[in-house]
Amino acid sequence: MRKNVLITGANRGLGLELSRQLNKLGYFVWMGVRNEEAAKTVKATLADPSQAAIIILNMQDSDSFNKVHDTILSADGHLDILINNAGVMLEEDLMKNSAASITAQQLKATFEVNFFGPVLLTNRLLPLLLKSKAPRIVNVSTNMGSQQMQAMIPELPKTFAYNASKAALNTYTIHLSSLLQGTLVKVNSVHPGWVKTDMGGPYAPLEIEDGVRSILEMALLDENGATGKFVHKGEEVAW
Repeated sequence: MRKNVLITGANRGLGLELSRQLNKLGYFVWMGVRNEEAAKTVKATLADPSQAAIIILNMQDSDSFNKVHDTILSADGHLDILINNAGVMLEEDLMKNSAASITAQQLKATFEVNFFGPVLLTNRLLPLLLKSKAPRIVNVSTNMGSQQMQAMIPELPKTFAYNASKAALNTYTIHLSSLLQGTLVKVNSVHPGWVKTDMGGPYAPLEIEDGVRSILEMALLDENGATGKFVHKGEEVAW
């Protein structure tokens, strides 16, 4: 029985590097993307493209979640790792407090991709994860979504929609891990750090290869690993 992983937002940045790393480790990688044609080129850069497949996944379209479930069920019958990586930041100025200027459209779209999508997708795929011998769910978050850090560190970016959506995703991590106590499933949030991606920008201190390390650690936890945590490089982050 092959080991398999679904990575959302797998066509670039952290998602693509996660696809490459897990592919090297022998996992069959389901690359969740919105644009199949654009993803074909990057899929070819994997060490073993035959052990990967592009799967259409729109985080704003719950119908695509059903298709993803059915495709993985038909091919594998189970899912070992789910990495909820896809995300958007629609505020243009990272250093501007957008609490009073955020538009309804920006707020809604941000929560659809960063919160509602991951929750509904995960819930839909949970029956497949429960069939795995070592199921792992990793929610890619940010320390900007830490309520405690936001309250204590005025300099932390105040991109309201993005931060609030990640705080909500962290809440889902806490609740889902509590629900799944007594099962083999481990659910954790990860702060990858400030990474040189399209979202992080060119001035971020971490390269993409460094940014995926914390995510991989949680995805590959052994049976004694933690669940219901918010971590960065093995250290807990304040909720």
